[in-house]
Amino acid sequence: MGTKLADIVEAQTLTLSDLSGKELAVDAFNTIYSFLATIRQPDGTPLSDRQGRVTSHLSGMFYRNINLLENGINPVYVYDGKAPKLKAAEVQRRRDIRDAAYVEWKKAKEEGRIEDARKAGQASSRLTGPMIDESKDLLRALGIPVIQAPSEGEAVAAQMAREGIVWASASQDNDSLLYNCPRMIRNLSISGRRRVSRSKKYKSIDPELILLDQNLELLGITREQLIDIAILVGTDYNDSVKGVGPKTALKLIKKHGTLEAIEEEKGEKFDFPYDEIRNIFLNPPKMKLENPTWSAPQPDEIKRILCKEHDFSESRIEKSLKRLQTALEEIRGSIHQSSLSDFF
Repeated sequence: MGTKLADIVEAQTLTLSDLSGKELAVDAFNTIYSFLATIRQPDGTPLSDRQGRVTSHLSGMFYRNINLLENGINPVYVYDGKAPKLKAAEVQRRRDIRDAAYVEWKKAKEEGRIEDARKAGQASSRLTGPMIDESKDLLRALGIPVIQAPSEGEAVAAQMAREGIVWASASQDNDSLLYNCPRMIRNLSISGRRRVSRSKKYKSIDPELILLDQNLELLGITREQLIDIAILVGTDYNDSVKGVGPKTALKLIKKHGTLEAIEEEKGEKFDFPYDEIRNIFLNPPKMKLENPTWSAPQPDEIKRILCKEHDFSESRIEKSLKRLQTALEEIRGSIHQSSLSDFF
């Protein structure tokens, strides 16, 4: 779910070319879920191979990263580890939603309600252990580094950006800001032309840059206060306070300063452990990190994963790899790619 702060956070619109030459730490789970949700047939059926195994995640990871690499962007993917205990209720809530959506998807398909089926199918997306392993193998075959976080991937991505290992982190969730990420890129994995729900119209979705310090200054608050605002609005670790949205939460924190002061003013306690939630954002598990290295793609391994294992069209994959080869040869000096003379 992440934290709904979009109404009070300002973002700057970018193009992919604006990010050329930049290293970005990408929230892997967040990205893969977006592919599982969006890369589907009109009735919500995910892409699958001949054995019925879902391949939407592989299609998204391959073609999106081809696009990023062509634009001179160096992604490094950070995978979630063990979730904090306080997230258990949210994990179960999401599981229940997916289960209900799956039932609705099957029913809507049988009844011919195609748009309803598509929406339900998107909401029923599941990320399994084999999918995670396959996506890691594909990224490594593309020459893209993979990092396994001890807990929340966004926390490690924020740490990488803060330590200057990457230029920014990329995620759809504003939790990155709560983890003290100085620069956050939104819409990296979903930028492009997208159909508007329940219509034949399309809209353009562009990458956006959110600067933490700039937003804190504009809002007139500290990062600690931003965390308190997020807790009022609702996080992965607590429900929102009834009737409190981002703008109201901002007013409350600017007036009172802290959650403790709000409790004192109202004479009642919040029904969630906000000290523990704060600590998740203020003191997440850290890793000893080194600068990631990008390498030349491995065409044979890519084709093994996609074509031999999952029935992708070999001619289409080869066409994309040749296009990537040309782009990397043009920009490899600036993005530190190794020699591609033996690419094929």
